[in-house]
Amino acid sequence: MNILLAMIPAFFWGTTYAMTQLTLPDWPALLLGALRALPAGLILLAIKPTKPQQADWSILIKLGAINIAVFFSLIFIMALTLPSAISGIGMISVPVFAMLFHWVSSKKRPNLPQAFCGAILIALAWMLFDPSTISLNPIGLMAMLAAISCIIIGSTITKALGSRIHWWTILTWQLIIGGALLLVAAGIQALFSPEQYLSVVKQFSLTNGFGISWIILLNTVLGYSMYVWLLQRMSVVDFTFGGIANPIAGIACGFVLMGESYTPHQYLLMCGMILASISPTLIQLLRQKITASNANKQLIIEQSNSELNHLSKTKMPKS
Repeated sequence: MNILLAMIPAFFWGTTYAMTQLTLPDWPALLLGALRALPAGLILLAIKPTKPQQADWSILIKLGAINIAVFFSLIFIMALTLPSAISGIGMISVPVFAMLFHWVSSKKRPNLPQAFCGAILIALAWMLFDPSTISLNPIGLMAMLAAISCIIIGSTITKALGSRIHWWTILTWQLIIGGALLLVAAGIQALFSPEQYLSVVKQFSLTNGFGISWIILLNTVLGYSMYVWLLQRMSVVDFTFGGIANPIAGIACGFVLMGESYTPHQYLLMCGMILASISPTLIQLLRQKITASNANKQLIIEQSNSELNHLSKTKMPKS
């Protein structure tokens, strides 16, 4: 059930790329990141006011920098430089990097299904991103790899904090801190490149307002509330497998909103990557169901044997 819930924020995050290209195509990535994070954090603070303890500020600043300031900037660089479907599909490789990270950092080896499906995912991604078949912006691809690293490191820190800091405090203050850092960075950029920022102000439209509202309320307030809440109830690797909704949203929104289209072969590769990403979870659920079924059968057999033994003893003639 938690994996299904994890698909909800993943779906809205998958709409980020096409929604940005459609409604905010010429906006600076730093400004978009600040507008996504800071208002959302202030909304959450107004809903439920919280104040971190003195000892928690340093880790929250680190989390806000990694999970919000850097990550949001990278996401909007991807949104402005890569097709929506490619961004969504690329981000589904997070489970592979998460498994490798936990293998190296905590010596937690992936099980056989995870390793096998991860290898398939890498092979399919290699074929999909082949420069001879599809032309992609290298800046966007580097931003994608960096964003994946931010997800893994930030998620690990967030999960570790769950036992000492309430998840709402983590959520609210990482958005506020990260948004404030991005606002400062955007202000510095505006000093050196004022034309782009002046253009945003002069040409602001209802379409821009709709895009910003979507990104703040659905992608961030709703999406990140569910994200931090779910991370306390499931593993980082399991949560990343719920990200199947991210590429589906990216492909669908890219097709419907931006008119993106690919060859049947490329769509097959995308579907293969999605299937490879969820296969370990499906295998695990199937194993759990089989184990539970076998345990129930064994219990029934033991109960039947116990009842037969009891009956045989009660029917034995007295000597």
